[in-house]
Amino acid sequence: MSAQLTLAKAEHAAVLMPLVTAFHTEEGLETTEESRAAAISPLLEGSPLGVVYLVGPAKAPIGYIVICFGWSIEFGGMDGFVDELYIRPGVRKRGIAGEVLHSLPLALAKGGLRALHLEVSTENDAAQRLYARSGFRLRDKYQLMTRPL
Repeated sequence: MSAQLTLAKAEHAAVLMPLVTAFHTEEGLETTEESRAAAISPLLEGSPLGVVYLVGPAKAPIGYIVICFGWSIEFGGMDGFVDELYIRPGVRKRGIAGEVLHSLPLALAKGGLRALHLEVSTENDAAQRLYARSGFRLRDKYQLMTRPL
């Protein structure tokens, strides 16, 4: 398997959306098909607010990663947030997610990204280890807080 990355576009929706559904189901996220499509579509159509990359062959991807962009005074410019990262269960533990988390940040840094953030469940030890191996660290004195609007 390979961590080949393809920038997803509108024509990739048919192969991407089942992966998004599988991820949301696995994580217990209560979203509808309509809300998932409404959230993903702008990114596939070129919104500057984020990108979706297919992992593996574009015609039959084995996963995807979504990066959403923002701006950070603290980090001195554009930052990103790994909003979703999913690899099909049958091909996990082969280093694919690690490859993605190594190569993609390097490419994004060349494009001006100054920091990349993510959140991880306190109960998901495997994901925590993966992210730590990939260079992500807990920030002293900080934790993510959310206010849904």
